[in-house]
Amino acid sequence: MYTLAFDTTADGCFIALLNDNIVLEKFQQQMDFGQAEVLMPEIENILNRRQLQFSDIGLLAVCVGPGSFTGVRSSIAAARSFSLALPNMQITGVSAFEAYVHSLEINELSAFNAVIIETKRDDFYFQLFNGKLEKLCDAAALPYENIIDMLKGKTVTLIGNGVERFLDKPSGLTLHTIRMDKSADITDVAACALQKLKNKKLNYPKPLYLRAPDVCVKS
Repeated sequence: MYTLAFDTTADGCFIALLNDNIVLEKFQQQMDFGQAEVLMPEIENILNRRQLQFSDIGLLAVCVGPGSFTGVRSSIAAARSFSLALPNMQITGVSAFEAYVHSLEINELSAFNAVIIETKRDDFYFQLFNGKLEKLCDAAALPYENIIDMLKGKTVTLIGNGVERFLDKPSGLTLHTIRMDKSADITDVAACALQKLKNKKLNYPKPLYLRAPDVCVKS
């Protein structure tokens, strides 16, 4: 079965095509703006190189955030369009938190695995998982002090593109593993989707907004 996964929620456009668990194609382009304009042409290029049609895709996986408001909206709009056009295609959303924690190797896992994602503000996007990759709390945008309070006294693995800034201050935490990945790998988004399919836990993609969009009303 072919799986197509894509993500425009962070600072780039990321696409992967898999056949079962084998990665056939992978596209990565770092960019601050214009992800929506790149996404569809690159998906078409990938399918053309493999001589595939959109109807050949059995599972569609889309990263639902957190991230920029426009990037999250672009990814989910594209995924939902595919779903409407191809009702036989299975579709699921995967959060960046799930993709990050899924990438941890067995020796990197601890009883408490914290995903910390950059917000480009004073706070951080945060979610905590146990050693079985089960969620221990809801995803949230939290200040540094609140995260420290949640992790104090635990042996913790930290992963995410917010970890470097988070560790700018002496944390006093007991750390098992530190991973400062710049983004969640798109192949891990696909792997999470395949795991959801196996466990019959596909979820129709909904945006993971953890804060209100930055907008203002002109006077």
